[in-house]
Amino acid sequence: MKKIIAYILTPVCTFFFTLILLIFHPIQWVCFNFFGYKAHGISVNYFNLCLLRCMHILGTTYTFNNPHKIPTDRPIIFVSNHQSMFEISPLSWWLRKHHPKFVSKKELGKGIPSVSYNLNHGGSVLIDRKDGKQAISEISKLGTYIEKHNRSAVIFPEGTRSRTGHPKPFQTTGLKILIKKAPSALIVPISINGSWKMLRYGKFPNGIGSYITLDVHEPMEIKGNIADLIAKVEAIISSGVHSFKSD
Repeated sequence: MKKIIAYILTPVCTFFFTLILLIFHPIQWVCFNFFGYKAHGISVNYFNLCLLRCMHILGTTYTFNNPHKIPTDRPIIFVSNHQSMFEISPLSWWLRKHHPKFVSKKELGKGIPSVSYNLNHGGSVLIDRKDGKQAISEISKLGTYIEKHNRSAVIFPEGTRSRTGHPKPFQTTGLKILIKKAPSALIVPISINGSWKMLRYGKFPNGIGSYITLDVHEPMEIKGNIADLIAKVEAIISSGVHSFKSD
């Protein structure tokens, strides 16, 4: 029965999702070209809020748990597990005061209204996962940028999303580069649960009634052995992930 309902609700959600993409693309363009970075950032914040609310059509609910006071006057590196694209908007919205920039695959930089524009003009970086040299160069630029401007970077060290919810081993190169280029940053681990359920049937239909949680762990200073620090971050994130395909 759930899947039947999903077949009915997914086209409705897709219609409004696409409408939001089309509406906010010119809004972003006007904000960026006539009013600058701050106005563009505000438009992107509300773009992501609208996308987040659009998911309610599918019965999706979110909880963002952050008991920690994260400063806004220094760079932040948010490190998270990755289950689906449906966690990007809630991360962008709830972390908005930190001006989050994403490490994204280059395929997202072309042809997607609003999304591609923001990735190309909002400070995020697009990497070619088949070209290690290019990826290292772009991530280095992002680290330098957040260090200089006290922004934040969001990185998913698993490399690709987990289709089952179970955490994949970290690919540590990108995170090491960010740490090297932004040595004054705080590392903030985030555990995400339930996002994979939005794709439990594949690309169509979307899963319905998903409950997605984003749990922010205690911020960590960059000190000591970097490999040990990253291993600790990975262990903390993995310990907070409990929603697997076997659920």
